[in-house]
Amino acid sequence: MSFLARLHEDLQTAREHDPAARGSLENGLVYSGLHAIWVHRLTHRMWARPGLRFPARLLAQLARAATGIEIHPAATIGRRFFIDHGMGVVIGGTAEIGEDVMLYQGVTLGGRSLEKVKRHPTIGDRVTIGAGAKVLGPITIGAGSAIGANAVVVKDTPPDSIATGIPATYRHRDSARETLPAVDPAEYIDPALYI
Repeated sequence: MSFLARLHEDLQTAREHDPAARGSLENGLVYSGLHAIWVHRLTHRMWARPGLRFPARLLAQLARAATGIEIHPAATIGRRFFIDHGMGVVIGGTAEIGEDVMLYQGVTLGGRSLEKVKRHPTIGDRVTIGAGAKVLGPITIGAGSAIGANAVVVKDTPPDSIATGIPATYRHRDSARETLPAVDPAEYIDPALYI
């Protein structure tokens, strides 16, 4: 895919995921989530070349200072990835993110170990992760799942699930009641908690 085609796809993704998005020019100039992913694409390519790893980390840190979003250059991120608002998002170096994934502000895809192994999560396609959620360790979040705001996920989540709570528990998505890719907290409340 060409640079311009990818840029157009990113701008289209922003319009599809953010009802406040007004136009490609404005979005391209003011959306920190777009800026962070654009810089990440460059730093990820640099990271693949051993002689450019230090400059890749340096550029990633400059992007972090400018956007408030920290993405390690080694992280693997699929197409049509969108970060809404973005401030405080952290994506670790061994994280793998599928296609059509959306993160809200304050999300951490982090590790739980200091060993030099895969320490960060694998996020499947079409996953939405709510504001403040922490997804920790070398776990897998199945495709089509949603992580509720402020959840702390430390175990694998199967496809088409909704994970909420601290530590998070999951339930399968009720396709008759819940819609993709909405992250409406009302959809993710367990009625049993309020009886």
